Amino acid sequence: MGLGSWKRRGRRTLVAAALTTAIVSGTAGWATGHEQRPLTGPPPGTGSWRADDSLGAALPDPARSNPAQVAAFFADLSAYQRTDLAARHPTVVGNLDGAPIALRYQANAMALRAEEARARADARNRSLTPQARATAQALAERCTELLAPDRRILAFDPRGRGQVAEVHGDLRGARHVSVIVPGSDIDLGSFDRTKDVYGTPTGMARSLHSATGEHTAVIAWAGYTTPLGLGPDAATGRLAEAGAPRLARFVQGLTAAGVPDPAVFCHSYGSVVCGLAAQRLPASDLVVLGSPGMRADSVADLHTRARVWAARDDSDWIAKVPNVELFGLGHGVDPTDRAFGARRVPAERAEGHTGYFAPGTDSLRAFAAIATGASS
Repeated sequence: MGLGSWKRRGRRTLVAAALTTAIVSGTAGWATGHEQRPLTGPPPGTGSWRADDSLGAALPDPARSNPAQVAAFFADLSAYQRTDLAARHPTVVGNLDGAPIALRYQANAMALRAEEARARADARNRSLTPQARATAQALAERCTELLAPDRRILAFDPRGRGQVAEVHGDLRGARHVSVIVPGSDIDLGSFDRTKDVYGTPTGMARSLHSATGEHTAVIAWAGYTTPLGLGPDAATGRLAEAGAPRLARFVQGLTAAGVPDPAVFCHSYGSVVCGLAAQRLPASDLVVLGSPGMRADSVADLHTRARVWAARDDSDWIAKVPNVELFGLGHGVDPTDRAFGARRVPAERAEGHTGYFAPGTDSLRAFAAIATGASS
């Protein structure tokens, strides 16, 4: 790099630093954000799973066995052995990437019923504080909602703020599959809501599934600890670095269970997670929308075989975020920048930061074409 290039790069860095400072100051600093502790490691109940010798051999370790090994293990079991393991270890089997899809549904239904009962007991426990009882009541109601007969829960972990993945459509018979990866402020409690519907994983997944029709399945995946508010967590890659291996393993588990390579749609901070996971994702397409950056300078830096797409509408506030990575702050180049090399998704009719999946938008039509393999 010549002296002139170094000077130009230095000026861009100083400008970006100034812009970052201005934005932080203009939003009252980091006061609206709360530092989160990421949920990592194997699913709850792993200790008893590891100690189970009912089959005369060690069960696959959730922390060490890869999804292909898990799939091979279950393929060698009888139907009775599978369901027996799920009944005795529902929180492990329900979150075990590579396990049979239908078995995970069954296991998570059992885990949800157990968590619902526990939460309702806590809600009635007068020895707890009113706030603790209210939190327990909200959790019980959420479990009841997820237990509705028409819902297919592929992952459920009540620890921390709670994580969940839900399938829309027939995953086992789908010709085309998509995975939605959300951004900030998403957890078990905000997984779906009536306000700002298309800013939730459920709203985005339902809209995409409706637009793609039969023989497709869309998974709403809230399987990592997301940032809350506009704090340091949203400006750094710390939570994305913890979430990326979880996303990669989840998608690897889908393909190990016989699901086609999915198109992965990554919204806002979720695109940072996808960028860090890209090299390990067996995906057909990687689509980012409202992205602050992917921690990469170009598509080539993602080291992915997937086609990479990017969308941003003119009214999205994310455009005001400086596209820089400096002293750990920021997420790098704007994926919609021509120099990044992603295919551009039209988004003229989308509105705001959470309007990309709204019915009638050009972005949703383009997403549907990508999801069904109809877009080149």
